[in-house]
Amino acid sequence: MSTAVKGALSATVGLFTFGLLVFVPAGTTHYWQGWAFLAVFALSTIPSVYLARTNPAALERRLQAGPSAETRPLQKILITVIFVAFPATFIVSALDWRYGWSRVPAPVSVIGDLLVAIGLALAMLVVVQNGYAAANVRVEEGQALVSTGLYGRVRHPMYTGNVLLMLGIPLALASYWGLFLIVPGLLVLVLRIRDEEELLREELDGYREYTRRVRYRLLPYVW
Repeated sequence: MSTAVKGALSATVGLFTFGLLVFVPAGTTHYWQGWAFLAVFALSTIPSVYLARTNPAALERRLQAGPSAETRPLQKILITVIFVAFPATFIVSALDWRYGWSRVPAPVSVIGDLLVAIGLALAMLVVVQNGYAAANVRVEEGQALVSTGLYGRVRHPMYTGNVLLMLGIPLALASYWGLFLIVPGLLVLVLRIRDEEELLREELDGYREYTRRVRYRLLPYVW
């Protein structure tokens, strides 16, 4: 199966799964916030078509995700937590909307969709700038250090996009309670980054010097 076909299949299955995670807990399809959210994710698959044509190897790396794709024990645990927490955000947010635990104005949901769109666009730009940006933590033979573009701002711009996603998803789905899942999400990201940087310092040429030039890991002027 070609990378382009695998990418299209992954996107289709992903959107279908997201739909189930949103509309089943909501108890209805009359949930415009859910449809708007899915539309944003659907549009985010378009750049993957470009990547499949220009750099299929990079897309292949993004498709290799999950605990079995990780080689470091801590990363296996962390990615398992992510695979549980991510769908939990959808479910909690949809239940919040269904039972009216919090009241989120429509403009706030639109802002949430914008955050999701920016986070997804940022993640795709990272892959364009660094074709070795895999979904798992590893260093490949011949991999070169990328220190320009987004990597000149923070050392892990892909995870910066993930933070925007974590913030945007609950708001897009009209939930404030879903925001509480950001706390464990950030903790997992911090642990993942620290462990990943141990590997990069050991195996990626020039990374130690790079950390001295680019001080911030995730958010400029914060951390």
